[in-house]
Amino acid sequence: MSTKPSADATTPNATHTPMMRQYLALKATVPETLLFYRMGDFYELFFDDAIKAARLLDITLTSRGQSNGQPIRMAGVPFHAADQYIARLVKAGESVAICEQIGDPATSKGPVERAVTRIVTPGTVSDASLMDERRESHLMALYPAGSRIGAAWIALAAGRITLGEIGVDQLGALLGRIDPSEILFPDNAEWPDNAGKATRRADWLFDSKTGTRSLCSALKAGSLTAFGIDENEDQPALAACSALLDYIQATQFRKADMLGISTVQVERPNQYLRMDGITRRNLELTESLRLASQSGSDNTTLLSILDRTCTAMGSRALRHALHHPFADDRLPDCRLHIIETLLNRQDLLEQLRVLLNSFCDIERVAGRIGLLSVRPRELASLRDTLQQWPTLGAIINQLRQNAIDHEALSSLATRLSDPTIPAKLGSLLSHAIRPEPAVHIRDGGVIADGFDADLDELRNIQTHCGDFLLELEAREREATGIPTLKVEYNRVHGFYIEVSQAQSGKVPEHYRRRQTLKNAERYITPELKTFEDKSLSAQDRALSREKLLYDELLQQLQPDVIALKAIAGDIAELDLVGSFSVTALERNWCRPEFSPIPEIEIREGRHPVVEQALSREGMPFVDNDTRLHPDRQCLLITGPNMGGKSTYMRQTALIVLLARIGSYVPATSARIGRINALFTRIGASDDLASGRSTFMVEMTETAAILNQADERSLVLMDEIGRGTSTFDGLALASAVLKQMLRQNRSLTLFATHYFELTRLGEKFRQLENVHLDAVEHHDRIVFMHRVQAGPANQSYGIEVASLAGIPSAVVRDARRTLLELESQSVRQQPTDGDLGQNDFFDVPDATPTVPEPLSESHPLIAELATIDPDSLTPRQALDLLYQLKTKARN
Repeated sequence: MSTKPSADATTPNATHTPMMRQYLALKATVPETLLFYRMGDFYELFFDDAIKAARLLDITLTSRGQSNGQPIRMAGVPFHAADQYIARLVKAGESVAICEQIGDPATSKGPVERAVTRIVTPGTVSDASLMDERRESHLMALYPAGSRIGAAWIALAAGRITLGEIGVDQLGALLGRIDPSEILFPDNAEWPDNAGKATRRADWLFDSKTGTRSLCSALKAGSLTAFGIDENEDQPALAACSALLDYIQATQFRKADMLGISTVQVERPNQYLRMDGITRRNLELTESLRLASQSGSDNTTLLSILDRTCTAMGSRALRHALHHPFADDRLPDCRLHIIETLLNRQDLLEQLRVLLNSFCDIERVAGRIGLLSVRPRELASLRDTLQQWPTLGAIINQLRQNAIDHEALSSLATRLSDPTIPAKLGSLLSHAIRPEPAVHIRDGGVIADGFDADLDELRNIQTHCGDFLLELEAREREATGIPTLKVEYNRVHGFYIEVSQAQSGKVPEHYRRRQTLKNAERYITPELKTFEDKSLSAQDRALSREKLLYDELLQQLQPDVIALKAIAGDIAELDLVGSFSVTALERNWCRPEFSPIPEIEIREGRHPVVEQALSREGMPFVDNDTRLHPDRQCLLITGPNMGGKSTYMRQTALIVLLARIGSYVPATSARIGRINALFTRIGASDDLASGRSTFMVEMTETAAILNQADERSLVLMDEIGRGTSTFDGLALASAVLKQMLRQNRSLTLFATHYFELTRLGEKFRQLENVHLDAVEHHDRIVFMHRVQAGPANQSYGIEVASLAGIPSAVVRDARRTLLELESQSVRQQPTDGDLGQNDFFDVPDATPTVPEPLSESHPLIAELATIDPDSLTPRQALDLLYQLKTKARN
């Protein structure tokens, strides 16, 4: 039987209990989410929500009673541990609505009043316990407008909105670059099947005028002109922003101006070096091809090599930089100047990193202050960070005095050395927050002593209750002359003064009888009654007072949230260049130069990830030069498998990318020209989910390059045509290479095993043949990994197969077949620029020709018949051959 409430479940006549009617009414407001319904110390889920949560969280699913004739399926999680369960659900792509008790159980008639207070979705998480501190969580909205798509995305915890507009064919590249956790898309628009899951929103929410108004409200600005936004030109992006802000307001239960949005920026075409998702994966920037489910968690990505950051802010900035290399020279050059300054003052670099290691995540703490969801210990960590600002200012000022380029460091230094905001907020938080506050404000013990007189009094009552009673008892004994008078307390009657019956005649008139016992009388006085009222309610009142003071503190911090986020951005940038500096210092990297023409000139370049892997095994990396320019546009790379062709191509692309993000590079010297795009066609894989074969994937990627690459692109192409027959593959590889040379004119590294292609160097002067060599030594192949001029003379495929562990009998059979093919095939020379090739596999079976037998009784024949050549070692075979030859001569 289904556990979903029946169609009449929410009708007035439905036979539900009052609590179930309340639950169903709340559930109807958030139908697409899992509703966490607060009941005492647990969040309960019911019906289908319970079934799904039990499966995803591996918690117990039960049934208790009935409602409207159906069993009530239930599952629950403890209130104090809810965050870890919510985090698992959000990671699984679910959205969770939190329903809290907002009424007082003591005064409620019927179910306690409840309300949905927040909704947590994959794209709107802001709580530290729900987020990966080293990567952003983006919410993105997309609005299709003909052949264009308007886009808006936000990292809510940081409060930054970005607007952009792309062509439909660029959607995959945008999603690969931003990697949004959640995507909003119009209900009636067609969403690409291969683009992942999208959250559908009503079409009318995507409205550019509404987006303009909402964004102005969020930024507290009269217009968007100052932010570089044109309300006419950027209509598709503003329409997407409209749905984005509406969704955030709906999930955070706040108006636009209370969302903590600090800034908005517009991405313009050619602002960043273009890379599609395929290129990002092939270069393993932040995600290993072998460990795709553990992005950045292994040591085979460029991120893992570069991430020497001291703060989570810096790590996120690094991840962003890797996916956003600059197209122009100015910004990376600024970073390079600062890195050179830090390398010249390594003492200051070390001091800076020690200091940054103690800094909290200012950006996310500021974001949660803006959302009024920051926790006490986060404020304490912010306070401790801000108190170290004078030390940071001193380091920055010393760096500025030693700057290689004063202008590059000047603006950053000016902002970071300004103590105004840090001193102001550090002082406020020092007075307001205890040195070691409680985790949650609901637990009390957060606000510092001395910050509020009323709170101090309430705490004093709790702390010194016993002292007061002893002092009162002593005063009353002296005042009444009754030495046996006692001041005591019990839960039934509260505080009282007890006097024996024999002494009761001595009590003053202001004593009021509270209870008569057999041998004693109990009284209350106005002073004791006042103390009783204060004492019995002091704890609850203290908690309420702390909550009020905490809320007021957050409101006091609101005007400085934007300034805090700006400071956080500067700290992240400083941490980033510090990380680049340490990497350059430890790995002996060099500062690249920039050139205005499309060229690449690298001396002794190295692949940073492969070099590290080899160094762990005590092996050197073989460095290589790369030289590409309009007159040497393409390197046609041949050589054996495992010879290093793919490594060589990838290292060239990585060096270009590193230069474009403002990092030193693994080379002796490097000059990088004006490159605006990176494309790769490397590796072989299929796409079974979309029904695409390996060859179809290869051709699709190749088509994208041919349609998009230009003379300012760097293109890596590996083994074009290998997924089909020899003739087809050779023909396609030849045609693609010619198109790249004639039409695209991109800087190209083209690796192939089709040696026939090397003849194209005779026709195209801008193509140069190079190869990675190998030598045979004692029947084994040794890869030299050195790029040399000219084409390779063989591929060593059978030797590589042997190294891979192919059985020796199979390897020997392959050698025999290869000799047969080579002896029976005649290569045809190309004519008129066309390439020809005999089908090497259209040959007779490799059956040896048996000579006319000498005689069946000849002793050599008998001896040969007993020999098993596959069982002989090379040495045994050679000895036997000499023996047979000697016998034949005799």
